[in-house]
Amino acid sequence: MQELCETYLTLFLPSLDVQTLQHSRAEIASASAYDALLAALDKRLRDTSPSNACNQVRVQPWRTLARDAVQAIIEPHVLEWTDDGDSLTDVDFVARSLAEVNDRFEKHPVWNTAANALQALAERLGQLPCLLIHGSDKCSPNLQKPDLSFVSVYLKVAFRILESDDPRKISATVRASVHNALGKSLRHHTASLDDRMFEDIIGFITRGMRDPHRLVRLAAGRALVNLMDMVLRLDDRPADFISTAFQKLYPLLRHPDQRVTETTTITVGLIGKASSSVVQKESVCALVAQLCEHNPILKGTAVLQLHALVKHHNKSPYSLTAPYMNRIAPYLVDRFRTHPEGVQEICRFLSVSQYDFINLTLKYTLPQLFAASDLKGLEAVSGEMNSSIALLVLDHAHHILAHAFMLQGIGQTHKTLQFILSTLKAAAIDGAALQITTLVGSCIVMLLTEIVICLGDEDLDVVDAASQGLRKVARIAAPPKSKLPSGSDEEYTAFLREHMLGVISTLNDMLQEVHGKQSMESKQKILRSFGEFAKQVGASISNVAPQIMATLQTMLLVPQLSDAALQSWHSFLAMLDPADIGPHVGPTSASFVASWSLFSARGRQAAKQCLDYMVLHRGQELGPYLSEVADLGAIPELAETNEALAKLRAAWTPQQRLTALLERLESESLTVAVQSAVELKQFLMAASEEYIRSLTFGDAFDPLVGHLVSALYRAACRDGEGTELLRDLAFDCIGVVGAIDPDRFELRVDDNRMIMLSNFTDEAESMAFALHLIRDVLVGAFRSTSDIKYQSYLAYTIQQLLQFCKFTPALVNPGGTNSVPIKVRKRWNSLPKHVLETVSPLLESRFSLETRPIQPLSYPIYPYQSTYRQWVQSWTSDLIHKVSGPRAEQIFKVFAAVVRNKDVGVAHHLLPHLVLNVLASGGPDNAGAIRTEILAVLEDQVNPGSCSSPDKKLLSAQTVFMLLDHLNKWIRAVRQDIANQEKAENGRRVSRNSQISGDAAEQLLRIDSILENIDQSLMANAAFECKAYARSLMNLEQQLMACHIRDAKAKLDAKARGDTEAVRTIESTDYQDQYERLHELYAHLDEPDGMEGVSTMILSPSLEHQIRQHESTGTWTSAQSCWEVRLQDEPDNLEYHLGLLRCLRNLGHYDTLRTHVIGVLTKHPDWSPHLIGYQVESEWMVGHWDDVQALVSSTDARPPAVLLAQILLAMRTDNAAAVKAALIDARRALGASIIAAGPNGYRRSYDAVLNLHLVHELEVINDVVKGLPGGPASGSQSKEENLNILLQRLSARFDSTLPTFRIREPILNMRRTAFNLSPSVSEEVKDATGKLWLASAKIARKAGHLQTAYSAILQAERCRTPYSFVESAKVVRARGDPLRALQKLEKAMRLCGFLPKEGSSREDNTIDLTVSQDEKKKRAKIHVLRARYMDHTDRFEDSRVCKEFRKATEMWSKWESGQFHLGQFQDDCFKALPAADKRTRGMKMNFQTIRSFTRAIRYGSKYIYQTVPRVLTIWLDLAEDERACASEIFQKINEEVGRAIRSAPVYKWYTAFPQIVSRIGIQNQAAYEILAVLLYRVIQEYPKQALWLFSAVAKSTSSQRAQRSRVILSKLRNVPKNDVPDLIATMTKMTADLLYLSKLDASDRKPLNMSKVCGGLLKLMPSPVIIPLQESLTATVPPASASDAQHYPFPINAPTFIRIHDEVEVMSSMARPKKFIIQGSDGQTYTFLGKKDDLRKDGRLMDFNAILNKLLKSNSESRRRQLHIRTYGVVSLNEEAGLIQWVPNTVPVRPVLLKLYDRQGIPSWNGQIRKAFDDIKATADNDVAANIFATQVLKLFPPVLHEWFIETFPEPTVWLASRTAYSRTAAVMSMVGYILGLGDRHCENILLDTMCGDVVHVDFDCLFEKGQALETPEVVPFRLTQNMIAGFGVTGVEGVFRTSCEVTLRLLRENKDCLMNVLDAFVHDPLVEWEEKVRRMTRANPLVDMRTVSQDALGPIEEKLQGIFKLHKSSPGRQLSVSNHVQSLILQASDNGNLARMYIGWVPYH
Repeated sequence: MQELCETYLTLFLPSLDVQTLQHSRAEIASASAYDALLAALDKRLRDTSPSNACNQVRVQPWRTLARDAVQAIIEPHVLEWTDDGDSLTDVDFVARSLAEVNDRFEKHPVWNTAANALQALAERLGQLPCLLIHGSDKCSPNLQKPDLSFVSVYLKVAFRILESDDPRKISATVRASVHNALGKSLRHHTASLDDRMFEDIIGFITRGMRDPHRLVRLAAGRALVNLMDMVLRLDDRPADFISTAFQKLYPLLRHPDQRVTETTTITVGLIGKASSSVVQKESVCALVAQLCEHNPILKGTAVLQLHALVKHHNKSPYSLTAPYMNRIAPYLVDRFRTHPEGVQEICRFLSVSQYDFINLTLKYTLPQLFAASDLKGLEAVSGEMNSSIALLVLDHAHHILAHAFMLQGIGQTHKTLQFILSTLKAAAIDGAALQITTLVGSCIVMLLTEIVICLGDEDLDVVDAASQGLRKVARIAAPPKSKLPSGSDEEYTAFLREHMLGVISTLNDMLQEVHGKQSMESKQKILRSFGEFAKQVGASISNVAPQIMATLQTMLLVPQLSDAALQSWHSFLAMLDPADIGPHVGPTSASFVASWSLFSARGRQAAKQCLDYMVLHRGQELGPYLSEVADLGAIPELAETNEALAKLRAAWTPQQRLTALLERLESESLTVAVQSAVELKQFLMAASEEYIRSLTFGDAFDPLVGHLVSALYRAACRDGEGTELLRDLAFDCIGVVGAIDPDRFELRVDDNRMIMLSNFTDEAESMAFALHLIRDVLVGAFRSTSDIKYQSYLAYTIQQLLQFCKFTPALVNPGGTNSVPIKVRKRWNSLPKHVLETVSPLLESRFSLETRPIQPLSYPIYPYQSTYRQWVQSWTSDLIHKVSGPRAEQIFKVFAAVVRNKDVGVAHHLLPHLVLNVLASGGPDNAGAIRTEILAVLEDQVNPGSCSSPDKKLLSAQTVFMLLDHLNKWIRAVRQDIANQEKAENGRRVSRNSQISGDAAEQLLRIDSILENIDQSLMANAAFECKAYARSLMNLEQQLMACHIRDAKAKLDAKARGDTEAVRTIESTDYQDQYERLHELYAHLDEPDGMEGVSTMILSPSLEHQIRQHESTGTWTSAQSCWEVRLQDEPDNLEYHLGLLRCLRNLGHYDTLRTHVIGVLTKHPDWSPHLIGYQVESEWMVGHWDDVQALVSSTDARPPAVLLAQILLAMRTDNAAAVKAALIDARRALGASIIAAGPNGYRRSYDAVLNLHLVHELEVINDVVKGLPGGPASGSQSKEENLNILLQRLSARFDSTLPTFRIREPILNMRRTAFNLSPSVSEEVKDATGKLWLASAKIARKAGHLQTAYSAILQAERCRTPYSFVESAKVVRARGDPLRALQKLEKAMRLCGFLPKEGSSREDNTIDLTVSQDEKKKRAKIHVLRARYMDHTDRFEDSRVCKEFRKATEMWSKWESGQFHLGQFQDDCFKALPAADKRTRGMKMNFQTIRSFTRAIRYGSKYIYQTVPRVLTIWLDLAEDERACASEIFQKINEEVGRAIRSAPVYKWYTAFPQIVSRIGIQNQAAYEILAVLLYRVIQEYPKQALWLFSAVAKSTSSQRAQRSRVILSKLRNVPKNDVPDLIATMTKMTADLLYLSKLDASDRKPLNMSKVCGGLLKLMPSPVIIPLQESLTATVPPASASDAQHYPFPINAPTFIRIHDEVEVMSSMARPKKFIIQGSDGQTYTFLGKKDDLRKDGRLMDFNAILNKLLKSNSESRRRQLHIRTYGVVSLNEEAGLIQWVPNTVPVRPVLLKLYDRQGIPSWNGQIRKAFDDIKATADNDVAANIFATQVLKLFPPVLHEWFIETFPEPTVWLASRTAYSRTAAVMSMVGYILGLGDRHCENILLDTMCGDVVHVDFDCLFEKGQALETPEVVPFRLTQNMIAGFGVTGVEGVFRTSCEVTLRLLRENKDCLMNVLDAFVHDPLVEWEEKVRRMTRANPLVDMRTVSQDALGPIEEKLQGIFKLHKSSPGRQLSVSNHVQSLILQASDNGNLARMYIGWVPYH
């Protein structure tokens, strides 16, 4: 008994409080027999003591509470495991506790069955989940414990509590407590729920809901609410559980005991408060069903619950019930006759009338009534609606039929259809004719749509019913004459394909709520139906892909709809054929990546399925579309997919990847563009930066650079909503690419606008215009937009334009019976594939548009529209309704809805065409309105009080100027066409292709008058204000040119009359103000050459003029002086202070700048916003960061300096977040200038690009520098490596910028500032800063800012930068003191130990082997510099200088420059030798030169055009000297050359291939063998190019040359490399045929057929032979200064022959050349002339010009001016014939001038001209001749060429560019022509490029001063007649022309040796005429040889290159400077006396 009691008490200890424990211990302590019990009491007291409690609470307080609760529940059992429970994890502890309870009640019943004990147990059971989860009995919604099954444990305890033989013994309170506990356990249950457990719980709860006591029923109801919440929380698809639950509830709602029904109704209302739509639907429907109850209490309870739901969900009654009306309405209306109160109550609840309710719900109720064949119900409804049943059927046929077709029972559909038919027949007069097919056909699209929507139902039975329903409809609606088997899958698919566009469009309308609001559930269902419908249609769904993609992309962004959209997306993609998936991979992947973070888990899975399908399953089949897949690397869940994508792209080169990114960046889809920009930034920032720098290196950047910049600019300037992110990314990428030199690449410019010549009277042109709109405007917008409504408008517009073009469905239905006219089919086939794919479905579409009358607007519209967008849309919309002509109306009026959309792109494109049509079609009111509108915009630009925003003003002005340009282009084109018509009529041939209508002249006059009535001054001023400087310049120059020509004519008339007073009056006409304005415009256009030209015309330059001049040329010191003078006169002028500050900043005088700013602000503190930029920059440059912080904090101004200061301040605080924010802010602000400049405004916005360049560099420098160690001792190798890598990248970025001091010095300044922000300045940073100072010194020296350079050197020396003395010596040299420079250099070298100390007798020749390689390179450069200075001073023996050069090459043997300079010095020494010494000492020098040059060839490419030709000349000249060949030195030379041929990359030798080929006839066998090896290697390596150049030798008339070439070719036929044998065979046949064609006699000038005269040539097509274009045959060298054997020197995709057209045109010139056309592999056509003439001269000149172009590119001055010579392909087939490439888009000057003179009524010839020239010929006095020429000839022909530029290039920017190009190319070719002695420059031999204005010279027969030997000798060096000068503009020969001449001539003179080496080929492959000359001369003097003749031709060239000027070949010469040389040439060429002496056929008066 004692043991039993002790055990009993021990068990109960945990449940006793402290007081009871203490009392019990006191009682037991006296007894010694209860030791165990006493120990248990002590332990319990310790556990419950306050101190211990504190301990436990601190560690895990909730476990103590949980132990107590578990112990209380499982009593009388004792928890024994909890002593070591602290070692368990939280999850294990909870699981162990639940297991303890479970085990206890699994085996044992409740111990204490007293009512209060049971209730306490139930309550403790309810508290347990909270204690275990939250640590207290207070419940919290936060569940952090995974997979905890409370319910299973609870049920065991609950059943134990409630088990009793007599349930009445269990009180209601206990039962309620049990259900309350169940509710708590459900709230905390986190494990998955299986069906069986759910059944157990729901059964348990529903029993409680039938309990007699209301308390219990409500508690059970609350438990049910908790159960529903748990299901929604834990289950992915809760619909099944919810459905089961409500199936249990419906019997309770119909329970006989209405008390049960009442509490169940309350429970249903509580359940309805859940967020799930499924639960809400069931709850609302259940409550509405209760409205039919007769019991008012039950009805009232349901109404109260409905109102409670309305309040809870914050919805209106209608919004609450509308989504479920498809269930509610049929239920209520079905009981309408028996329970009318249901309808009444719902109407009262919804606050609508009974009529309205029934009317609104007919679409739900009628289908059910017809399906039930409930005629009485239908009669009741029709009676309520006061309508017949038949009318109800017709109005709702698609709803009724859809339900009928989806009925599943056997015969149900047929029965229902018959009932519908019988109902209609009963109401019809002639009902017998009615058929169900008629009814189906009347609503087929809506019917199909209703069924398709059901495909998106979540109930699979409904989906199956819908699928079956579609097939039923297809069987009934299929055409009776269909050739497809009835009921077959083919018939079904064809039926759906026919109607799918209508279905998709209707679904889209529903999603856009066009026909009424849709609930979110309905939208989800509709979206799911897209995918299911795609499954039904199959692969043909691709025809509506753009619409589906637009829908899915739009809905993807709505969180509630994204899952449904993704589900359909996968189904849609899976249905497409592999070929059709491609266009969608880009938008799909980009959309998913961009929105991934917004997707749910289920959505992510669906998105992954889509991506896996595209990449894993279809990746191999995507082809080029693979490049459009977005980068998936940033998403961990897609790692596998990304890995597969990477494998597919493994072979991609960086170029392919970049090209793909750029193409995607320009995608019309904004999502794709944004994602591409993200990836492009990653690409540019990663290791690929090295690749980008390789593209932006050298004299000419890779063409891909132009593509990159163009794409980024277009992205930055993209208009529309949501483009902000794209712009930010574009600005970021522009900064990464850097401020690359705009002179070294070309931007891609695309202009696809069309000019309508006929004003829509010509059908073909109108249709071409409609196709242009579809192809270039509409399809892109249609495919890319994600706005479904806008897409519908676009679809309607495309549909109507297709109809206008007469396109019908027969075009895409091959089985159709309707034939398609050939013209229509050709028109259709001309559209690109992606356009056809998009528009094909619209051939059968039936989109319609409701047109609303638009009120006409009063003009001007502009002042009343607040934004540019509103103005463009309003004006375009108004003009659309004013167009004239049936075709114009058909085309434009379909755009009415499109132009009102938010995207103004379409409106902007249409506007010029609309304006042109309205003006051309007459109507003075409309024309006046347009003129008023244009004037309103222009006047607003110059109105100082304008209220318009800057954006509106700028964009509107640009639009007006675009309109005016369009009108001018039309005028030009119409004039051209009229002239062609007149010409054709004169020749009795009327052009069939003319599109000009009969009243074109009247239209021309009308539009011309409108343009003339616009004030030119206003336009010039407006253009100036909106920074359209080119337009302002164009208007001003037009006025000035007219004045000049008028004055010149008047002056000649006055001279002819002898009126000296009139002459003086004309000469005194003052245009100085206009010239000043012209000068200002050129300054704004950044055209210093133009400014220079204007300056020569200004007699007394103002200070302002001088300032502009100095600033444009970078002479900032002079500009500073001018500003200081101005400030002396007006010290309070802000602009003058700003000008001075600009000079100080550009000079780098920041201390002075800072002092000046402080002084100015002291007097004028209100100027702070204007000076803040300078002030901030000066403060940070001197390191006053506190002042910088104060200034930035106190200003709202945001100039670039302030934005950069914000970044620097953030970097200084080392706050990463602040740095990031400042970077983003700066990029956005700085990028605004780029947007304003437009997509083609790179050059105009270069300063903004420079600032973005600086921002990026600050970012990367900050990332690297902040991680650097504090000093040398703590250095980290990896960090130092990072710094070295950074410095290398910064250096590469620097080299690619515009090479001017103004641009480059800010970059260096910013880098120094950034490096010095490092918290602890390390040695590495000091060294980097010092090098940056040296870089500043270098660029300042080159810019002529020697004082700035000196200051920078001092700073570098302060940083202890090594070798700063080198730059110091160069600065001294730049001051013009070479001796002092040498002395300074040598002193420093002695201090460094590079030279022996002063007084030492000899130099130390030893080389220190411990010196690093980099150090050796630097020292080598210093020695070369010393050697060059020694050479320049002329104070040292050649041997000493040579020794110094050698020392450099010994230090760094593989240095190209060192070897080149050594070789060049030795070559110069050789040339200076007397003739006698050249055979002795000279041979050794030649050997040394060749050795140095061949090494230079091996080690680099920088001097390749100097070294290779000179090596060949020296070597092969010696080989022709028999005495030299016999020497040992010559053998060494042979060996050296042979070694170089074997080791140097072959492309280097190819650069001199013509020279090599010319020497094939060399006599020395040893030299020939080496030469043959060289020829062999070159042809073997580059057969496609070399064989064209070698072919002439193979067919040479010289037997030796031909025989040797055949031997080489024979040997090459055995070489399998590069398909050489096949190419030789093909080339042999092709060149033979071409030679035959060229020499063919065609004296009758009749056209030839290639197939008849040269059929063998056609048989060779297609051929792998490349077309002999100049660019395909010219080798390029790698930009890096190192040998690159892998470099490929030619275009990779050089076009090859595909076919030769059969037509051969015989030209009219003397040689009768044959003109034929070649089709290239690139899709282009190329025209060539086969000419019977010795074309070697032309070919050599093209080689000469090609070399010169490379030199022009390499020189910064010529590159900045884009100086070049237009070259073209010339191939000599032998000495008698060859091919010349026809230069497209060119016109000779002569017809241009004749046409312009003809327009003015000036005949091209008359007797007066002949008489004047006869008079000139008769006089010997040059002045008399000049006077006759001026007064009698020039007077008749005023200059007119300038008009051609205005007519040909009416757009001002293009006009200026083309005229500048004309001036510069004319200058370059004038200098080259003078040097080469090029004559016969009459107007037929000078062409003008109609695309860009370039001058192109042809026919180079009159070369080498041949013109001076003509019967009438040519006495001018080049053509510079009055018209040539007029083409240069107002400034004439001054400015652009003169400067270009000087730059070109200087370059020619500097590269004399290189160019003479190129001409060396003439000597050794002499012209036929030279050979004849030799034969003539040898008769008189046998000693004469070819070298004598060639010297006679080439000698004058060498003299000219040396600067010797001769008036004539026989005149004495004098050496001139470059500027004087050019001046003399210009005077000689333009002198009237010289022009008068020219041959009359040369037409010197033109």
